[in-house]
Amino acid sequence: MTQTVERDVMEYDVLIVGGGPAGLACAIRLKERKPELSVCVLEKASAIGAQALSGAVLEPGPLDELLPGWRATPPGICIPAARDEFSLLTRTGRIRLPVPPQQHNAGNFIVSLGLLTPLLATRAESLGVDVFAGFAAAQPLYDANGAVAGVQIGDVGIEKSGEPGPNYAPGPEIRARITVLAEGCRGSISKQLIKNFALDADCDPQTYGLGFKELWQLPPGRVQAGLIEHSIGWPLDNGTYGGSFLYHLDKDRVYVGYVVGLDYRDPRLQPFEAFQQFKHHPHIKRLLEGGEILASGARTIAAGGWQSLPRMEMPGAMLIGDAAGTLNVAKIKGIHQALRCGMLAAEHLAEHDSPTGFDARWRASAGGEELRKVRNIKPGFKRGLWFALANAALETALGGRTPWTLRNKAAYAETERLADFESPDRGWVDRSLPPRDRLAAVFYANNSHEENQPVHLKVRDTSICATRCATEYGNPCQNFCPANVYEMVDDGAGGKRLQINAANCVHCKACDIKDPYQIIDWTTPEGGSGPIYQSL
Repeated sequence: MTQTVERDVMEYDVLIVGGGPAGLACAIRLKERKPELSVCVLEKASAIGAQALSGAVLEPGPLDELLPGWRATPPGICIPAARDEFSLLTRTGRIRLPVPPQQHNAGNFIVSLGLLTPLLATRAESLGVDVFAGFAAAQPLYDANGAVAGVQIGDVGIEKSGEPGPNYAPGPEIRARITVLAEGCRGSISKQLIKNFALDADCDPQTYGLGFKELWQLPPGRVQAGLIEHSIGWPLDNGTYGGSFLYHLDKDRVYVGYVVGLDYRDPRLQPFEAFQQFKHHPHIKRLLEGGEILASGARTIAAGGWQSLPRMEMPGAMLIGDAAGTLNVAKIKGIHQALRCGMLAAEHLAEHDSPTGFDARWRASAGGEELRKVRNIKPGFKRGLWFALANAALETALGGRTPWTLRNKAAYAETERLADFESPDRGWVDRSLPPRDRLAAVFYANNSHEENQPVHLKVRDTSICATRCATEYGNPCQNFCPANVYEMVDDGAGGKRLQINAANCVHCKACDIKDPYQIIDWTTPEGGSGPIYQSL
């Protein structure tokens, strides 16, 4: 039996769950407006920025407002945008296209989000915010009236059997009058609260993309610092949303990345393999060949936009940033929106001392209006690439004033059954560039989980995996997971069983999103576990 141990309780006026740009912006602005409030920021990663992952091109206006002097002491990677390119890739060719207006980057900066967030944390701490890294929020707490009253930190030292291990320590309860959820895309606490308070009852389902990013060191002379390249097309088919980015840094370094919309139909599609194939396009391979990969990561993004925003307030709590889905997918940018949302939430709390009214305030703000104007661009890709490009041109020309709103569907519901879908020939080629496979990518993510900690990926009925899912979808968890977490292995009796390699998990949460039966729950592992990204 699991032993009962009394938990420590810490109390604050405001608790912020998540040490990304939205959460830290909220903490900074709140302490500036109301220095007498006690404010705490919890971050599940081992350090602030260790699991921060974004493209990332920064639109600097909100950061200028929040940290006026940041340009004098910028993060370690901060390259002024110099030139934009946009292309359509075929299997061997490259067709230059006009750069979409939303993707013009004059005045913007290529940054590392993992290096930017520690600057925000330092400012927050200087104002008196308690910033605790390595503390994973496991469950929401409620008061006697059912309002959110904080979070419970996960237990430490529990063995896979569920019994306390030799180093067992019960996680504390962090209680607060107001809890701000800034967990980023598909946060585990946010997911529970959205369901408990039916915050998504009046919006479309959220839709998502799975993003990959690598940092490369290249031979001298290949990099054009400040060049920003985006592409669409190969190796994806015209019916699958996705595209690439190449962000040229200083010191002969480059960010290379790829995003695949998780609303794809093909149960056999492997997003990780598509990314690796993209790197072998002649234009890309010429750039990377002879270089060295330094770091790798994967993360989902909330791409539903305006029509998929849940209600952002509830009794005792609020959602901000990508926990709600404030990213502007048409711009391929989310940091400025997260900062905006965090600051606005702080100003609202400073004025009203309550979440009530924040949802309407965000929607009427500049950040909300930015999402409304581009609401129809991403859903247009469901009708194919050429329709999408024409639709995007129309929406841009009219400034989003079209009298309709295209709808979003849940990503898992878009997956076709094997018998109903003929996978296209994607023209994939032999690969020579690293990483050689998914496990090698996990290595470059600097991933770390204690082998004896409980599996944090909960599958509610594993019998489905070996029966219905194998027959109907071909166990797509083996395809969409970028870290080889899910494997169907021999059960010793002539059949198959699901094996979960939880130590591989890079916390992308694609499994929680794309599983066609919605029986996988991503929960927080022990605090400090997971990837430690290096300058991503």
